[in-house]
Amino acid sequence: MNEPIFVIPLWADLIAVGLGGIQGALFASGFRGQQRLDMLGVAIIGIVVGMGGGLIRDLLLNVTPTTLQSNWYLLTAGGAALFGMLLAGLFQRLNAVIVGLDALVIGMFGAFGTSKAIVLGLPLVPAVFVGVCAAVGGGILRDMIMGLPVAIMHVGSLYAVAAAVGCLVLAVAELLGVNVVAAAVIGIAVTTVIRLLAVIFDISLPEQRALYRRKVAVETSAIPIVKP
Repeated sequence: MNEPIFVIPLWADLIAVGLGGIQGALFASGFRGQQRLDMLGVAIIGIVVGMGGGLIRDLLLNVTPTTLQSNWYLLTAGGAALFGMLLAGLFQRLNAVIVGLDALVIGMFGAFGTSKAIVLGLPLVPAVFVGVCAAVGGGILRDMIMGLPVAIMHVGSLYAVAAAVGCLVLAVAELLGVNVVAAAVIGIAVTTVIRLLAVIFDISLPEQRALYRRKVAVETSAIPIVKP
């Protein structure tokens, strides 16, 4: 049996790859001291972030990696990484632009991953899982290569959660009969908005230790204190 064919528009995929490459290069260019990277190192991080999400998506779906079927993906990721490296000083002063692009990249990779999983016949929950892995995959690979703590595992503004909500909205919309392209646009918008709001208002999931301290505080509040 032939597997279902799902083609993400090349221009849309390359936009996501390019923006991811810029984000990765900006991130890598920001290190100073002993952790600083040379031009090759920055370029590699940019390429990994730009192409990592698509590679992880296709590996999970057990299909031929789309990013390796055309010269344009690697060229776009490499060119975007070089662009981000050269303009690192400018973009560091435009933090709002960086955050906005980052949120958009998460939304695009998540939407492409979920859409492809749905078209290939995966149920809703696995499709959302594939989308989230595609959204955060580049960042995870980046942190692993650079020997850093994986960002999504630590307290911070909503990252994987934003991707998960956007992917879930996309999957539900498609299940309700919305065209997959329109559902993808909705999913990208939802992820982007949630991510931006989380950064602006410094919203994050509760820290595990904070939950433990809260539980202890509630339990100990019932203990009477005898004053001498």
